Amino acid sequence: MDFEFSEDEKKFLRDIEEFLKENHDPEVMDLHRENLAQLVDTPARREFMKKLAARGWLGITWPVAYGGQDGQGFYEYLLNEKLSSVGAPQLGKGTGVVGKTLIKVGSEKLKREFLSKILNAEIEFALGYTEPSAGSDSAAMKLKAERSGEGWILNGQKSFTTSAHFADWYWVGVRTDPDAPKHHGITLFLLPMNHPGLTIQPMYTIGGERTNAVFFDNVFIPDDYRVGELNKGFQYIAEALDIERFGMFTFSPIRGRTELLCDYVKTAKRDGKPLKDDPVARQKIAQLATECEVARVLGIRFVDAALNATKTPTAEASHYKLYSTEFSRRLADATMDIIGPGSQLTADNHGAPIEGRAPGSYVLTVLETIGGGTSEVQRNIIATRKLGLPKNF
Repeated sequence: MDFEFSEDEKKFLRDIEEFLKENHDPEVMDLHRENLAQLVDTPARREFMKKLAARGWLGITWPVAYGGQDGQGFYEYLLNEKLSSVGAPQLGKGTGVVGKTLIKVGSEKLKREFLSKILNAEIEFALGYTEPSAGSDSAAMKLKAERSGEGWILNGQKSFTTSAHFADWYWVGVRTDPDAPKHHGITLFLLPMNHPGLTIQPMYTIGGERTNAVFFDNVFIPDDYRVGELNKGFQYIAEALDIERFGMFTFSPIRGRTELLCDYVKTAKRDGKPLKDDPVARQKIAQLATECEVARVLGIRFVDAALNATKTPTAEASHYKLYSTEFSRRLADATMDIIGPGSQLTADNHGAPIEGRAPGSYVLTVLETIGGGTSEVQRNIIATRKLGLPKNF
C-alpha cells in the first residue's frame, strides 16, 4: 500500500488546518484530556460540531441519499486525526456507530427522525453496552426487556456509560430473549435520556473524568424505536464496536506526547550532564519512537483494509486498538521515569515539563486500554478471528 498522501488529501488537510486556526477556542480544545477530548459534552463543543457540520464534514462516508458525500473513509480518518491533534471534539458515536447502523438496518421512521439531526450536529448519543456483571463482554448483558403491548418494559442497570449525563439519546442493548444462546436474544433500542424511568448516577474514574451508572425502572420503549431485527442486536453491536475501537483512539495525541518527550530529552540535563547523552535514555527514546511509528502505520493499514472490504475488518480494528492503547500507556510510564519528579507537575505549574501533559496521561491512558473492549478482549479477538485459534484455549 502507498503511505503517501495524494494531492486531494493534502488539500483536505490544509482546509482542516485553516478551519482549526479560524475556530481556535481553549474552551473547546484541551489536549490534557487525551482521547476523552473527543466528547461533545459542553455547549461550546456542540457549537464547534455545528461548524463542522456546516462544512459538510460529518457525513463524508454516508450515502448521498441520506445527506452524505459517499466519500472515502480515509478522509474521516484524516479529519479525526487533525481534530485530535489540537484536543478538539471529533466525529464519534453519531456519525459512526449510530448513523452507519441506522443506514444499514434501521427502519424508515428511525432514519427520518435521526439521520438529519446527526448530520446537523443537533443530537448526541450515549452507548449502553456494559453492565456490572458483564464487563467488556457485551454478549453477557442481562438488562431485561419484556414485551408489553406495542412496546417493551426495561428493568436493570448499565455501567460505565460515559456520555449519559449530557447525551440526548441512549443507544442501548437489552436482552429480549433470556432463553436464547449468549450471543443471541439481544436487541438494540433508541431511548431518550430524559425518560422518567432512568436514573443516572456519576462514577468518577482515576483520571477524574466522569462516567455513569444508569438504572432502568419500568422504562417503556415503543417497538418502533427498535433498531434492526429482534434478537439480532449483538451482531449490530459487534460490527459497531469495530468502528468504535478505531475511531475512539486516534494516533495524533500519542505522536504529540512522543515528540514532546523527545524535545525534552534533547535539552534537559541530569546531574549537570545532557540527558541526551545518557545511553539508557537514548535507548528508551529510540524504542518509543519506533513503536510510535508502528502505531501510525497500523492505523493507516486499518483504514486501507476498511476501504477494500465489504464490512469493517474486525481483527485489524482490534490489532490497532490493542497496540496503540498499550503503547500509549507504555509511553506515559516511560515519560514519568525519564523526566523524574518533575513529571508530576501539571499544566498550571509554571515550567512544568512537556507542557504538564505527563500526570494526566499517566492515569487517562489506563482508561484507553479498557474503553471499547479491554486489551484482553482484543487479544481474544485476534487469536480467534485472525489466527484461527479455538475459543476455549
